[in-house]
Amino acid sequence: MSTPILTFQDALVLTGGGTGGHYFPAVALAEGARARWTGCPIVFIGAQRGIEARELPASGWPHLLLEVEGLVGRSPLRMSKAAWKLWRAVTRLKGLWRKERPRAVIGTGGYGAAPALLAARSLGIPYFLHESNAAPGALAKLVAPKARRVWCGMEAVQSLLPGADCRLVGTPVREAFLREFLPASGLQAPFRLLVLGGSGGARALNEALLEIAPDLLEAQPLWEILHQTGPAEGERLKDRPRHPRHALASFLPRMDEVMEGASLVVSRAGASTCAELKAAGRGGLLVPLPTSANDHQRMNALAMAQEGRAVLIEQAPGLASRLAAALGPLLAEPSARQSLSMAPERNRAVELCLDDLAGYLG
Repeated sequence: MSTPILTFQDALVLTGGGTGGHYFPAVALAEGARARWTGCPIVFIGAQRGIEARELPASGWPHLLLEVEGLVGRSPLRMSKAAWKLWRAVTRLKGLWRKERPRAVIGTGGYGAAPALLAARSLGIPYFLHESNAAPGALAKLVAPKARRVWCGMEAVQSLLPGADCRLVGTPVREAFLREFLPASGLQAPFRLLVLGGSGGARALNEALLEIAPDLLEAQPLWEILHQTGPAEGERLKDRPRHPRHALASFLPRMDEVMEGASLVVSRAGASTCAELKAAGRGGLLVPLPTSANDHQRMNALAMAQEGRAVLIEQAPGLASRLAAALGPLLAEPSARQSLSMAPERNRAVELCLDDLAGYLG
């Protein structure tokens, strides 16, 4: 694929990455903007690591990847190096944007979004945020007060961003999830348990499933497991013994089709995954990442459980046995698992965000 021409003049800049939870909402908004404003240039900015570094080069989107890394949770030395890289990236963008000024910047979170949002704030370029999680990240707290609007995925986050102009819209999902989905009750054997560790993988979750899968699948001959491990974990686990009906994949690109074929899902609790589960009408077991910033994954999972769409399983000692105990009845009883698979919920987040953006930009 040829490299798209990169120009920032009057462009809509999308920035967000590191994980799928930040990157995929940015893609969803970009897809919607391209369909609505066919003549508006769209450019992505991200980091030279994380999911955007893997996905953008083959995507066809014009993009710029910068050498930045996260600051939170680092040693003083690593933090000082990260701060230097951030300053250098912001300086580079400010130089580019003084010559070619973007129309607006939309940030969806992650350390890869920091240079573009800080440069936009410094130069007075209109910028907007989307905060998917129930608890805002450090970057959102820093730049939200001067954002033209902060679009919120969950109601709980609004009170945590004092001084920001917030609007509740939900979490954008990719175009592929804006369609009708086959109800989980319409699926026939062999039934599929879909295991998602997130785009970066989840070692504790992967290990627990590999431990319990043989007994689960022997007890339930009508079931199979499709297990996304994440690229790094996929290499580590590819030669591990496993049940013949337990398939591993480093990454699953057509998640809408994969999720539609699943009768039950075990996953981390990133905001994008939760939004896609709602859009597809699929329920399951959510195992929040215990080290997620501000414990936002646990808050996401708790919100899903309160809606009756999921069972929350804490990552703690004994995770494998607790997962097995929760999965056994759900695999055995169609009525039990279908009670979690509510009707698909129409996702209007992209529409609402772009309607709002149009009001600002004309």
